[in-house]
This record gives sequence, structure tokens and C-alpha cells, in this order.
Amino acid sequence: MIVRPRRLRRTKVLRDMVRETTLSPKDFIYPLFVKPGKGLRDPIPSMPGQYQLTVDTLVEEAREAWDLGVPAVILFGLPDSKDPVGSRSWAPDGIVQQAIMALKESNPEMLVITDVCMCEYTDHGHCGVIKDGDVDNDATLELLAKQAVSHARAGADIVAPSDMMDGRVGAIRQALDQEGFKNTSILSYAVKYASAFYGPFREAAESAPQFGDRSSYQMDPANSLEALKEAELDLEEGADMIMVKPAMAYLDIVRAVKEISLVPLAAYNVSGEYAMVKAAAQNGWIDEQRIMMEILTAIKRAGADLILTYFAKDAARVLQG
Repeated sequence: MIVRPRRLRRTKVLRDMVRETTLSPKDFIYPLFVKPGKGLRDPIPSMPGQYQLTVDTLVEEAREAWDLGVPAVILFGLPDSKDPVGSRSWAPDGIVQQAIMALKESNPEMLVITDVCMCEYTDHGHCGVIKDGDVDNDATLELLAKQAVSHARAGADIVAPSDMMDGRVGAIRQALDQEGFKNTSILSYAVKYASAFYGPFREAAESAPQFGDRSSYQMDPANSLEALKEAELDLEEGADMIMVKPAMAYLDIVRAVKEISLVPLAAYNVSGEYAMVKAAAQNGWIDEQRIMMEILTAIKRAGADLILTYFAKDAARVLQG
């Protein structure tokens, strides 16, 4: 007998019917950058189509994504000032806290996720308190907890610690519970590699380290067993969801983490991955729409339940026809 798999590829309707992996706008989380001011949409040169937004224009951008079916945004803040401990990250009138309140007033149903980290708020650009030339893990935990509580108090639905300090999920969970925010979820950047794919983000968030790099706390790109260990630790500490970052070069990690996790898994289609597609498309080298959808499908096929992506609006438009 001749086996003919092509029978099921014969027409588009047939291919759609037997498709194993499907994307939906509900799979996407849209990253947004918020800065002080009013009425601004400052383009990010290395990320065409992305902007540093003020609170009012961020609300408009989030509403557009919501109308396309995207259910959630994640916020990254550019503060009005920086200091060695990133104190503006937990200030009640901080830029992210303002954005949370405005988003919830505009559209209470939209899920607001906040990045919890110090790098955007410290004058040295590292993800925690510096002591003796290195990030002090335990001293940083208290500050991360303060930041997470301030986001929850402003109305955030989910806090997402991205700092990669040991024990931070447990510290944040304890602080949230003590302050009465038992229903605030934690989406942990459980598996975050020290990747070169973050370059454009650091321009967008103005968060490049002023000395050294982040290899002493973010993971070695060569390691995979360590990813499983990190994920298991965050689950034990109370993470409601976990994340792998970056996505494209780490699809094997996405699959491996998915196989050990009983909670929703997110993957971050990061700035460098986005920028490469945009640059190649601008040069006429690739079909941007097809490449975008192929990448997002691959991330979901690997096991991601949720995808953080700067393509969220564009992909949602494609999916809506």
C-alpha cells in the first residue's frame, strides 16, 4: 500500500481542519513601554513599530490591542529619575503605577501585568542592589517585594519578576499575601538566559548595565538542565505561571519546561527576535507576515500557552482575517 499524506494537504479548508497547532489573539501578551509626559509616542529606532509611550497614549495603544482580541499587556517603566536602589520602582506615583491605574480605569477587564525588576530604575542598570561590585541577592529581595506590592496596590492583576534573584518568587508571594493581595498572580521569569537578543529592549527601556553584564544572575545559554531546576524552584515558591525567555533560540527549553510544569507556560518572543524580522523585511529579504506567523506558531507548537510578543497587534489582525 502506498501511503499518501498529501491527501490531507490538498485544499486550504482540509489543511485548516487537520491543523495540529492553532494560534489565537488570546494567546498574546503585548509588551508596552511607559514614560513620563503627555501625548508622546516616541519611536524606538531598533524596534520599528514600537514606541515609548506616555500614560495617555499607552491607554490608547492598549485599547487598540484589546479591540483586536489581545487580552493582556505587560508594562515596562522609564522613571523620571534613577538612583542606586531604584526607589522610583515602588513609589505610589511611579510611572508604572500611574499606567496601571489609568489602564484599569479605561478598561477594567484587560489584564495588566507588570515587570518587576530594578534594572530600569537603578542608575547602574543592574537588576538589584550593588555591593562590592556585584548584585546582592538577598538585599534585592526586599526591594522586589516592595515593587510588587506597589503594583498590586495600584491594581495590577499579575506581577512578573524578571530579575533572576534566588528566592524572589517566595519573597514576593509572602509580601503580597501579608498586604492582602492574595489574588494577585505571579508570572515568574523562571528561565531567563543571559542573551544577546535583548539589545533592542535595553534601548527601549533605557536599562543597559553601566558596567559588566548580567551573566552572574541570568542563565548561561549553554545550559538546559539548569532551566528545569529554576522552573521547579519557582513552582515550589508559589509561581502561578512561569516563563522561558528568549523564545526562538530556546524552543527546546520551552518544550522541556512544558513537560515538567502543571501551570501555564509563557515564552517571550524578545526584542532582538522582533528586530531581526523587521530589519530583514525592510530590506525586502523575507515575507514579514508569513515569517511572523511561522515564528509564533513554532513557539506555541513547542509548548507555550502564552506568548509575549511585540507582534501581538499585527498577528491579531492576521488571525482576524
